[in-house]
Amino acid sequence: MTLLDSSITSVQNARVKAWAQLLDKKGRDKQGQFIIEGVHLVQEALESGATIDTLVVADDRQHELPAGMLKQAIDAGIECVAVSEQVLAKCTDTLTPQAAFAVLPKLGWAQESLMDPAAPGLVVVVDGIQDPGNLGTIIRSADAVGATGVLLGRGTVDLYNPKTVRSTMGSLFHLPIVQGGDLRDALPQASSQGVAIVTTSLQGKRSCYEYDFRQPVWFVVGNEGQGVSAEVSALATEHILIPMQGRAESLNAAMAATVVLFEAMRQRGVR
Repeated sequence: MTLLDSSITSVQNARVKAWAQLLDKKGRDKQGQFIIEGVHLVQEALESGATIDTLVVADDRQHELPAGMLKQAIDAGIECVAVSEQVLAKCTDTLTPQAAFAVLPKLGWAQESLMDPAAPGLVVVVDGIQDPGNLGTIIRSADAVGATGVLLGRGTVDLYNPKTVRSTMGSLFHLPIVQGGDLRDALPQASSQGVAIVTTSLQGKRSCYEYDFRQPVWFVVGNEGQGVSAEVSALATEHILIPMQGRAESLNAAMAATVVLFEAMRQRGVR
């Protein structure tokens, strides 16, 4: 299969410069787009029906794409562009870029998407996570347990940071993710609709294994070093504890979130 659209070889090309700017949050905010790198993420986006503006492939490495991927993209009306290795390197964040990346518009989920009227919702609320890998892992865990969605509070690392995107392993295309919410407004709104606001705390009264997750729950995950902010913690209706028998004082934020989420899934019934 030959790419249908133009071939770009110069890193000085205007489109290349625009794509390269998407590696920076300022560029992403200005253009309203982001980049996904690598064959797996592109596949996940295609299979999930995500909107893809442009698929960019290294001209001499089209053979590295899975059979049918290029045709699937072309049939979906996606612009497909061949580029040189120099262009590929300029527009990607990894040391050894894979054969393809894609440019997508930012996801358009709104907070209303997180309220599931048909079933008790399980929403993961992120309050100030700074590490892109941690955020990506939390999103993957939320996806794995069938959570209703994810709400990223202000002060949380950018969802579209290249490291965050890679860490989600495609899960950002599988469930609603709302970015930039003011948790001081969002949590009371959810609470007023009968949602329990739950977070972990070393001073928690009950363990995560004693809490009833079968009800509608928004589970708040806090910053790696400081935990949940005092303002957000004050809005929680329950503080729970992750019991530990060893000598470790605490768990990594993403690991703690995963422990609680899988307990929630167990209680709700593994499908």
